[in-house]
Amino acid sequence: MRRSLEAISLGALALQFWITWRAFYGPLPLPARIATHFDLAGNPNGWGSPSALLLLPAVAVALYLLISAVSLFPSVFNFPVRVTPENRPRLEMLAIQMIAWLKAELVCLFTWIQGAAIEAARRGHGGLAPALFPVALAAIFGTIGWYLMAMRRTARPGAGS
Repeated sequence: MRRSLEAISLGALALQFWITWRAFYGPLPLPARIATHFDLAGNPNGWGSPSALLLLPAVAVALYLLISAVSLFPSVFNFPVRVTPENRPRLEMLAIQMIAWLKAELVCLFTWIQGAAIEAARRGHGGLAPALFPVALAAIFGTIGWYLMAMRRTARPGAGS
């Protein structure tokens, strides 16, 4: 599962770079002023130059690298349950799976925002889909909640074997 999520994360990063490259060098030029910030309803509320589009891929790569580095050290994670020698391997595996899901979700979210922002800039009006942020928050917090429940089940006496 982690390999598939890693492939999804890398694919989303590649797609984000392709979308950004195409925005700058593709056949449809960007206007001189584009929306650079959106409210929670997806409406633009900040404007700037197209060079601001380079920030989102840079942040996506930084998050990808940081989350990848953190996942290399599961023994130092802070778990929401008591860790014993019996449940430690399962808890670490669950934490690494959760991190892989979150990484994929965040990179896909950044790619979606980048594509939508570029499309809005080309149209000259509109913004992000109103469902973007509720769906993203539900996915991220749903993933966290799912894995916290799995960790709690694993930590119960007699569980995990």
